[in-house]
Amino acid sequence: MKKYSVFLFVFVLTFVFCSMVVTPLQEIYKLESGFLVDYEDVETSNKNWRFGFISSALEEKEKTVDGVKVKQGEIVFKLFGFIPVRKLDVKLGTGDEYYVGGVPIGIAINSDGAIVLEGNSFKEGDIITKVNGQEVKSLDNLSDLLQECPEEAEVEFLRKNKPFKTLVKTAYDDEDGRLKLGVWVKDDITGIGTLTFVNKKTLEYGALGHPIVESSGGNVVPVASGGVYDCDLIGINKGKKNAPGELKCVFVPSSQEKGSIETNSKFGIKGVLKDKDGLVDENLTAKLGGRLSVRMGDAKIVSSISGIREDYDIEIIKANYQKKADDKSIVFRVKDKRLLELSGGIVQGMSGSPIMQDGKIVGAVTHVFLTDPTKGYGVYTDFML
Repeated sequence: MKKYSVFLFVFVLTFVFCSMVVTPLQEIYKLESGFLVDYEDVETSNKNWRFGFISSALEEKEKTVDGVKVKQGEIVFKLFGFIPVRKLDVKLGTGDEYYVGGVPIGIAINSDGAIVLEGNSFKEGDIITKVNGQEVKSLDNLSDLLQECPEEAEVEFLRKNKPFKTLVKTAYDDEDGRLKLGVWVKDDITGIGTLTFVNKKTLEYGALGHPIVESSGGNVVPVASGGVYDCDLIGINKGKKNAPGELKCVFVPSSQEKGSIETNSKFGIKGVLKDKDGLVDENLTAKLGGRLSVRMGDAKIVSSISGIREDYDIEIIKANYQKKADDKSIVFRVKDKRLLELSGGIVQGMSGSPIMQDGKIVGAVTHVFLTDPTKGYGVYTDFML
């Protein structure tokens, strides 16, 4: 009986040590420098015992960049509150207020390059980026560059986001007498997504949470120019197991542009609004939360899926501290019966819906589980920045 008690004590002690020291230490070493954090995030993290017996402290320091002194943050993780185990440079939260998104937007992009629809030497979805070393900016530009290639052209293109290069023979078109590659191309792409946040001062916004890709080739579409537009929700296809649902929306790209699209990255689109009417509620603002304060447990997503902007209850069941930035940072489950009745859970078009926890925008919805539409992925807000 005595031996059993000793064994049980050692087992419990080992379990507590691993769960409160070893596992948190592994998570801390997955963190990379540069993530967003403020004093409130640190306080929340320590209060919730996010890293067990390892606490964190934020310090400000000055760094000289190109002869100019700038403020930078350093976060120090300490075992039992006094033994330093890791230091990281971080991005200090500015304290700016952000309008909370949640409304669907129409997205129209003019690609930096020509998207192949059909033609020899290329696959559907390839993006032609250069001809004889010169960048392709538009379809007209592509045509002009080809006129300098009477026999063949050296063409650079993207396929599944990887660069390739090939020689392609050119030929004169019988109708207009101009040299062509013999491919059918386009330079525009449209879709819908959800607005995540808008900086109250600058009107810079983030949306979608994942990249806009060309559906056939899977390439992230490089942006030459683009705009976001008002979008009307006309219906919902409910999500089911192995059959993701979708928001049915319409918008007219030729209508008044609400803002620009300046970048399209792995973590969504960014730009600046020039007209916020209809896209934001001026009474609904929040600060951005860094990944340090995100915890498992109750949270909310904001969406206009019902026709009005509403909060819906979710539960965060996993918060990953990726060693590499990724758009599947958060795993959550929809708990709100209203949302489950409306859409079955997460559907296409909801990407970018803000994830709120402890009064801050901590992330955005990015994907739905194909096998279970009540579950979804989210990306941390600081990745979107």
